[in-house]
Amino acid sequence: MSKKRGKPVVAVVGRPNVGKSTLFNALVGEKISIVEDTPGVTRDRIYADISWLNYQFTLIDTGGIEPDSKDIILSQMREQAQIAIDTADVIIFITDVKQGLVDADDKVANMLRKSHKPVVLVVNKVDNYNTKMNDVYEFYNLGIGDPIAISAANRTGIGDMLDEVVKHFGEPEAEEEEDDRIRVAIVGKPNVGKSSLINKLLGENRLIVSDIAGTTRDAVDTDVTYQGKEYVFIDTAGLRRKNKIKEELEHYMIIRTVSAVERADVVVLLIDAVEGVTEQDAKIAGIAHERGKGMIVAVNKWDAIEKTDKSTKEYSDQIKQTLSFMPYAEIMFISAATGQRLPKLYETVDAVYQNTSLRVSTGVLNEIMAEAVVMQQPPQDKGKMLRLYYITQASVKPPTFVIFVNDKKLMHFSYQRYLENRIRESFGFRGTPMRFIIRERKEKDAKIK
Repeated sequence: MSKKRGKPVVAVVGRPNVGKSTLFNALVGEKISIVEDTPGVTRDRIYADISWLNYQFTLIDTGGIEPDSKDIILSQMREQAQIAIDTADVIIFITDVKQGLVDADDKVANMLRKSHKPVVLVVNKVDNYNTKMNDVYEFYNLGIGDPIAISAANRTGIGDMLDEVVKHFGEPEAEEEEDDRIRVAIVGKPNVGKSSLINKLLGENRLIVSDIAGTTRDAVDTDVTYQGKEYVFIDTAGLRRKNKIKEELEHYMIIRTVSAVERADVVVLLIDAVEGVTEQDAKIAGIAHERGKGMIVAVNKWDAIEKTDKSTKEYSDQIKQTLSFMPYAEIMFISAATGQRLPKLYETVDAVYQNTSLRVSTGVLNEIMAEAVVMQQPPQDKGKMLRLYYITQASVKPPTFVIFVNDKKLMHFSYQRYLENRIRESFGFRGTPMRFIIRERKEKDAKIK
């Protein structure tokens, strides 16, 4: 059966001041990785979606290094390299022609070589090919392939680098049609019970994934059959670095989450009932929201909470408040330890998956929109009123709708949210985000459908 990967993940590794951020900005252009100003979503530009030729991939920055001393730089670079090895399909190893080849580069190159992951070696700051190429050849000594000369600041050589990166992807999404298993990513902070949940779903006989450095990320995919139906659970539990400082852990967790969410159809965010919903949970949820995935918030360790009549309602309200950018998320209360409500989790995953794939006919959508306009007048500005001509569904996963209007600027977010709520009232769409694309049409063309 073919393997559904989602978009490939490419990680950037390199010493301080070799130009990682400059390269990141050159590749991302003006498009910052966080498109909407979603509350709770991380502001760090840790990852971004990139298109090159027919390929799309997610670029991740494996983290900054505080240059205190050579020892710290080396240990943090090893940490970065390990994150890249664990999570990436391809690794960009960026070096600096002006600083030349240094000991830390050599040691990290050894790690990368042993991982057998594809590595693209990039030599940055080559502003003049004529005078600098002899210095570039020195990097052949790393023994990880041909160095590619670029200048991230001048945006030269980047095309050659990307050509080399995408060579390692295989054919774009060619052989993936047969695999119709629902893919579920279990995400959440460390120690909320992600592994316990998967063990319970599997009936305790899970193959233990070792924490050996370089274990491939595919090793944490677990196949489960429940009532004759196949699922793949993508686990992000491989976080065992107890001695690391909190920021590094959080950075690592976000990178792991991005690569897991990328390959999933439905995301289950596990929250610790005792601790409650936190800002960190909101960051993780934001990744799934941005990527348009079906969403279930599962409150784990519910058996450990003193119950009152209001418990679930109060708790749900608190979650909705902290995750206010995803009011559509399904909320459920479970216990991985006792197995409480786990059969319901499968039902909810099925329902959310169906909703992410739901299509509504154009005729019905236009009836709903016409009715919504009668119930609540569209906004106007300086005497000009928003006119809504036509709505159609363009795609699924997530359900995406195109609305044709007379003037995009008049389509306020609040009115768009109102229309979304009307569509949700009619069809449910529980657990899935919805996307809206607003297009302008001149009055005379508006009647052509």
